[in-house]
Amino acid sequence: MAHKVGLLSRNTIFVVLLIPLFSVRAQDLSEMKVEGIYKNICSNCHGIDLKGGLSSSLADGQWEFGGSDEEILQTIKDGIPEKGMIAYGSVLSPDQLRSLVVYIRELEKAEQDNSITFPELDPDQVITTQHHDFRVEVLTKGLDTPWGLAFLPDGYMLVTERNGPLRVIDPNYKLVTKPVADTPPVIFDGPEGGMMDISLHPDYKNNGWIYLAFADGWRDENGKSYSQTAIVRGRIINHRWADQEWIYKADQKFYTRSGAHYGTRMAFDNGYLYFVVGERGAMGQAQDLNRPNGKIMRLYDDGRVPEDNPFINDAEVPNEIWSYGHRNPQGLVIDADTHTIYATEHGARGGDELNLILKGRNYGWPVITHGINYDGRPITPLTEKEGMEQPLLHWTPSIAPCGLTIYLGSEFSKWKGDLLAGSLRAQELRRIRLAENGLIVEQEVLLKGFGRIRDVRTGPDGLVYLLTDDPSRLFRIVPIDKP
Repeated sequence: MAHKVGLLSRNTIFVVLLIPLFSVRAQDLSEMKVEGIYKNICSNCHGIDLKGGLSSSLADGQWEFGGSDEEILQTIKDGIPEKGMIAYGSVLSPDQLRSLVVYIRELEKAEQDNSITFPELDPDQVITTQHHDFRVEVLTKGLDTPWGLAFLPDGYMLVTERNGPLRVIDPNYKLVTKPVADTPPVIFDGPEGGMMDISLHPDYKNNGWIYLAFADGWRDENGKSYSQTAIVRGRIINHRWADQEWIYKADQKFYTRSGAHYGTRMAFDNGYLYFVVGERGAMGQAQDLNRPNGKIMRLYDDGRVPEDNPFINDAEVPNEIWSYGHRNPQGLVIDADTHTIYATEHGARGGDELNLILKGRNYGWPVITHGINYDGRPITPLTEKEGMEQPLLHWTPSIAPCGLTIYLGSEFSKWKGDLLAGSLRAQELRRIRLAENGLIVEQEVLLKGFGRIRDVRTGPDGLVYLLTDDPSRLFRIVPIDKP
């Protein structure tokens, strides 16, 4: 016996024949990936891509019974009896219900992206956004997968490349042919690691210190690598790396053969250096306070451990830890006026996060997340739990956030104090405005489709500089005065 049913869309016409629940139960869904679950219980009505089948599309962003993740999950779980939609809570586990919400969001976002036309970006094209119009200037090409950017006081710039070199760009934006010599060796076996972030000491003009974050390690007799995130500082003298000092190097027992999730970013504040160590693909270790993986660290700028770090009195815990329960943050910035710390973090498939980083707090990975595994299997049904911090913002589907700055220049005066976040997968630059209570009051896509944005910086001239790693180049956005 078949039943008429509709699901979620405001425009759904309830003339759909639903496969009886007993036939769904006859299938073993317990080990099925989310694509299979959707195909088996949803696609007959709503189409394999959400564009509609026997019923209308769910990809239009209109949800009659509530469009939040929680409301969609509840609708699938409990059904809508008065509309003839059965409940799937007895068929799907809580993990699978959560995975199905993520998958629906992915299909919905893909359809929305396909319907948006973004302008071709060229030097003469004016990009119109909510508060400012601007154009794009490509400054430097010829880089090889750049990762981090720093501005020297004399107009030169330093750029790290993932395979290890530290490159110099002159004041005319020309790439100096030879890399800086004698920088520390790195481990890069792909897809992550190598040379990563770069940052100047706040008093660089007087002390010349430059900080590098990279995948440190060694290879055994079979060529297999063991690595971990590390920090050094040094100076550039006659185009050579000199005076190197170790700032952070984990115990060798924490080095691993994994090539994933190193983090990292660095940020200075009030004499302290904050930096990220990713969970290295071992998700459970983010909750293990006996390991550095999945943590944001805090040291003095010379590598000493501050006396007021949250776990300083626990002999079993690495004393550098400031916060934990992180997956793979690759954006970190500190508001110099308020000392507020923000981080953007890669989720898995969905669940990318913008977090307010607080002393000693647990950010939940992998116990809570808005995402699922890359293979479509669930991670956890929980998106919140007592004692674990909620993100200020999460992106599902994933945008792969990377690079983060607070705009404090004068060239884009109406962006002052806003966060600017890059993304790899979505190839976007996003502007985020927060209210004093931490609520997101504006979120705007400023650029899209111009390459995988790896780093975002406010330049000393008040313009916004971006590094893309595919294609590999340095560019900036320049405001256009409105008539």
